[in-house]
Amino acid sequence: MPHTSHEPRLPTARGPVSAAVAQYLRGAGPLPRPEEIANGLVYGDDLQLALYLCYELHYRGFADVPADLEWDPDLLRTRAALEHRCLSALRADTPVHDSVEDALAEILVEPVDGTGVSHHLRDKGELWQLREYAAQRSLYHLKEADPHAWVLPRLWGRAKAGMAAVEFDEYGGGRPDRVHARLFADLMKDLGLDTTYGHYLDAASAEVLATVNLMSLFGLHRSLRGALVGHFAAVEITSSPGSRRLAEAMRRTGAGSAAEFFYDEHVEADAVHEQVVRHDVIGGLLEEEPQLAPDVAFGIGATGLVEDRFAARLLADWNAGRSSLRTPLPSEISGIS
Repeated sequence: MPHTSHEPRLPTARGPVSAAVAQYLRGAGPLPRPEEIANGLVYGDDLQLALYLCYELHYRGFADVPADLEWDPDLLRTRAALEHRCLSALRADTPVHDSVEDALAEILVEPVDGTGVSHHLRDKGELWQLREYAAQRSLYHLKEADPHAWVLPRLWGRAKAGMAAVEFDEYGGGRPDRVHARLFADLMKDLGLDTTYGHYLDAASAEVLATVNLMSLFGLHRSLRGALVGHFAAVEITSSPGSRRLAEAMRRTGAGSAAEFFYDEHVEADAVHEQVVRHDVIGGLLEEEPQLAPDVAFGIGATGLVEDRFAARLLADWNAGRSSLRTPLPSEISGIS
């Protein structure tokens, strides 16, 4: 089977669990033992990559990996064990909110003196840092909207209509050149990055893998549909102001017109999406299934948890003058010595 841009190659393993999963996908070895999964660091490279490998089979798969392994019973049991560890840790580590309104209140109002990644990139970020940020985020943005689309068959009425309306925009409103994943690939071209799907998987940090795995975890389980809606709400509500700062960072560093356009597009679109998600998707869901309110609040909080971990990793590396990537971008392009 020839390698194409649609099917990435399997990445390099990061420990015994991800190595065993990769070998199993190649048809060359057994799956990891339960004790290996139990002893691994939940948010660490090995377990997060192993879970990412399992989930990627539900997206584009991997070159030279049979498509029918997507539903392999033994692999699904391994995935379930990885999910159990991750979900248990997320539930233990995510602050509990009294209501969906309380969870939303924490993200609806931004602090006056923000210190997050988008603030750093807007105010003093260098081009090499913008390039690293785009490389890491490509693991999601090149499949943008796909994890959230899985919730559509699990909703109905106002929630389904609102969710479908937002997803329609994410997929370009019927125009392939406006699909947000395509727009992000154009941004990557402006930044001199490889736009091949999955190209930066080997270089990506465990923290960014966790942000993508969270969406897949919520999206693939009907029992977590409330959490997926909460995650979607958190993304849309925080996207517009963050995108405005990132657009300013792209302009300040001269990243390019496509790089600016991607975030400019999200400033306007996600400001509208926020209202639809809050009033129609969340409102419609809880009108039909009020018992899902704690799950929606959990989804909002868990999104903040993994995003905060990713931001802390980026800022710690950048403030120390080092690359945030496992494999730094070429120094002659990125400015990293």
